[in-house]
Amino acid sequence: MSVFAVLDPAVGLAHDVVAALAQVLPTALAIVLFTVCVRLALHPLARAAARGEKSRARLAPRVAELNRKHKGRPEKLQAALAELYREEKASPFAGCLPMLVQIPFFSVMYRLFTTPNDLLGHTLFGAPLGLHVGAAQGAGQWAVFAVLYAGLAAVAYVGFRRARRAQAAQAAQAAQAAKAAEGAPPQPGLALLPYLSFGTVLFAALVPLAAGVYLLTTTTWSAAERAWLYRDGAPEPAGVALV
Repeated sequence: MSVFAVLDPAVGLAHDVVAALAQVLPTALAIVLFTVCVRLALHPLARAAARGEKSRARLAPRVAELNRKHKGRPEKLQAALAELYREEKASPFAGCLPMLVQIPFFSVMYRLFTTPNDLLGHTLFGAPLGLHVGAAQGAGQWAVFAVLYAGLAAVAYVGFRRARRAQAAQAAQAAQAAKAAEGAPPQPGLALLPYLSFGTVLFAALVPLAAGVYLLTTTTWSAAERAWLYRDGAPEPAGVALV
């Protein structure tokens, strides 16, 4: 039995909702609308995470000072940091919450669009929603995939640029923190984080067209939501939202 089988009740519910929407809308548009509704329901968590990130950025100088003050005394440092975050009602892990909540939804949608069902027999401009790019035939089907991948690449580029700007804005803060930690070297993998934005394009090439439609919808929402939540110029996390 697949580990994804535990998701079958949620997959069945998602299928019924999308199928109901598909009675009055094209199925691809029903997928888009369902995804938007779920992301809208998750938006309060994203707002809370943004507030947490802004609080963490505001507290960064005090965190650096605590690192300097309690250098070589990790237990004292952890206690001081916990007290600081408690007083300010902030959390160093606030930005992870929306991503963690999205993972079950992403898994449900992946299961829905990779398991044979009646939804995948519907088409988008002549291309079946259950079709993989490797099985595409004719200029029309190839054009559908080309437009989908171009859209995903454009959204990924926006995420890449924002992540690069966030890393540049945090460079001074990271240098100060490294100095406070006796010159601890930066993690080499951090420079590659912005490039993870393009992972959705690669992943879309491995899944049916319906899953690609979902990916384009949810990544576009993530990009727009991120731009809105950090429109005041506040520093944003350097990581990228993949879903």
